[in-house]
Amino acid sequence: MSYITDHQQKFTDLNLHIKNQDQLRLKANGGNSILFSYPPEEENLYIEKAKELYAENTAFIDVSKLLVRFIDGDGWEAFSKYYNEFKNTPHKVFHSDDPTPDLFDFIISEIENACNNNKIPFLIRTGCLYGTGIENVNIMEHKAIIKLAHPLVIFYPSKIEDDNIYFLNFKPASKYRCILVK
Repeated sequence: MSYITDHQQKFTDLNLHIKNQDQLRLKANGGNSILFSYPPEEENLYIEKAKELYAENTAFIDVSKLLVRFIDGDGWEAFSKYYNEFKNTPHKVFHSDDPTPDLFDFIISEIENACNNNKIPFLIRTGCLYGTGIENVNIMEHKAIIKLAHPLVIFYPSKIEDDNIYFLNFKPASKYRCILVK
């Protein structure tokens, strides 16, 4: 379906899940996240509508801006060198276990900050995660996300075929710790 015929039902479903967090946790296998699926080519339409509908009680966390901030932290030259050393294992660059903050840490921190300010975190521009080794399930299963006072809403450019979801229309994705709005 296209945005024009589909968006009203999706946003109605999203409202229902946000307001029923107890049910969300039961249906999401203990998770506290909502995957909001839409066609990648309609991303701007869905984000703009969400900003219109949820301006007051949400924090829009733009992954593209966090990615730029992460790269700018050490500068392009240092990042480029480091990335090239680990290009076959990108998770070591963007989602490592060492104490140095990485992109994954930036994402989790922004989500926690939103909830600490009594805002519902909406993670947008998540297509930027492709190739980083950060999967939606890494975020949804993080202990801080599961314990949030508000559910995490992940805007997820994807398609759904049968009972499968495909990130950016081609990469199989997990919907284990979340409720899917499709």
